[in-house]
Amino acid sequence: MPSGDNGGLEATVVRQHMGGHPAERIDDGVTRALDPRFVSVERIAGMIGTGIASAGIVAGVAVPVLAATLSPSIDRLLLGVGAVIILGLLARAWIWPEVAHRYRSYTVSPASIEIRKGVLWRRVASVPRTRVQHTDVSQGPLERRFGLGTLVIYTAGTEHSKVALSGLSHGTASRIRDHLLPVEEGDAV
Repeated sequence: MPSGDNGGLEATVVRQHMGGHPAERIDDGVTRALDPRFVSVERIAGMIGTGIASAGIVAGVAVPVLAATLSPSIDRLLLGVGAVIILGLLARAWIWPEVAHRYRSYTVSPASIEIRKGVLWRRVASVPRTRVQHTDVSQGPLERRFGLGTLVIYTAGTEHSKVALSGLSHGTASRIRDHLLPVEEGDAV
């Protein structure tokens, strides 16, 4: 893919099957999209966050309105602003995960893993296998419910020494973790 052409990223990404196919090599250098189930996980997490924020907004608006210390026009303005903020949060929680998913991908080659993400500010992280210290695969409650996992790569060095890739099927995350682990003799862990 040309380095300046990131707008059509989703057209060049191989769509990953649910769970992947174990016979395929994980280090084939093909750019893959994250698991589409990750959009649902992010939407649910966004809705939970929106519910918590909405409770705070409702409480913040309700106190002055119910205390009747402000004029009716200010009360209506507060209610309107609170409603717009809540609707904006709901729209963001529902729409943004789908948009962001289009711009997230990863490529595993025999020598490295490259992670691309970002809609407005794009970021490419490339981690050579020689820099990998250890890896983890974790699952939160929502990820576990959807069969997904997060691959966490710890590298040598202090800056950017932890790289996380969320949105992988648990099996794919485990396969990448196994690929990135050093295969040196006498490596006692």
